[in-house]
Amino acid sequence: MSSIFHTEFQPLTIQPQEIEEKSFEIITEELGEHAYTPEQYRVAQRVIHATADFEFGHSMIFHPDAIQAGIQAIQRGESIVADVQMVQVGISKPRLESFGGDVKVYISDADVMAEAKKENTTRAIISIRKAVREVQGGIYAIGNAPTALLELIRLVKEGIAKPSLVIGVPVGFVSAAESKEELAKLDIPFITNIGRKGGSPVAVASVNALSLMAKELAGTK
Repeated sequence: MSSIFHTEFQPLTIQPQEIEEKSFEIITEELGEHAYTPEQYRVAQRVIHATADFEFGHSMIFHPDAIQAGIQAIQRGESIVADVQMVQVGISKPRLESFGGDVKVYISDADVMAEAKKENTTRAIISIRKAVREVQGGIYAIGNAPTALLELIRLVKEGIAKPSLVIGVPVGFVSAAESKEELAKLDIPFITNIGRKGGSPVAVASVNALSLMAKELAGTK
């Protein structure tokens, strides 16, 4: 059988760091002009790197204090609250642990599942309520559950939740875009994006970009 591909594949032999650096060069070249600050761009660039989707190079929205708030929260050793295990797994733990931080996720806890069943609601909603009770401040990284983001927004409005930063980038067709629109109306530090796109890779890349900057800044002191 003849192949439609005529270019012979050659495996890469360069180091992972070199591949990443080359990828970032390609992203910068292909994205072109953008409206982000250098620090915001580092987040957007890493999101594009994680998704291969250049739309994030123009659709991400940053509260003016988001980058500083995120870096400072990490340097204080505050916890990262993830909505699902996929986000928890992807976040670089050593950088957080060097500041005394960790990543928490509650959605599969037995008490969360039992309460969600009792109240006939989603585990995502109950997990956010538990997180707010157990974590003071913290960075909330929500990549999958719009209901989790909407519940967090409600708790912020009621003065119950006081996160240091909300990374709200859920993916989906039901309430995903709307939940991000509501987040962008809040006067708290947030990172989000316009539209239905998002997901675990976006949330993970955002946290990892912030922890990299936090580590770099700490290293200069």
